[in-house]
Amino acid sequence: MRLYDDRPSGTVARARQLRRGSSAPERRLLRALRAAFPYVKWRHQAPIGPFLADMLCLSHHLVVEVDGDTHADAVGYDARRAAAMRELGYTTLRFTEAEVMENIDGVLEQVSSCLGEREGAAQPSQDQGERPTKKGDAR
Repeated sequence: MRLYDDRPSGTVARARQLRRGSSAPERRLLRALRAAFPYVKWRHQAPIGPFLADMLCLSHHLVVEVDGDTHADAVGYDARRAAAMRELGYTTLRFTEAEVMENIDGVLEQVSSCLGEREGAAQPSQDQGERPTKKGDAR
């Protein structure tokens, strides 16, 4: 699925700029998400409608946002943005930069809980890979 179809002009360039200039808490959370949930694909600064999501998991319709100091002044914008994403079927989790830096385990626990609540959540199967064979086993 191509996410950039029918997006406002400059979306790709803006997403690249945001990825390159991401904050330390954003980079830390993205690394932690990818390590904690290796079976889930995480996109960074991915477009959803006219908005860009900090972290996006398409398979679970989950958006994870890291709010810095600038979000304190943008409460109305953030509410409209979350409502638009909700209309498109996405759940949004918001964390402050301080939460990410000081309590990454708690953040990952909340994300895990949300991933588990989603119906049809993609979980790794227990029988992945080959089982070790014993000497003399016929397969």
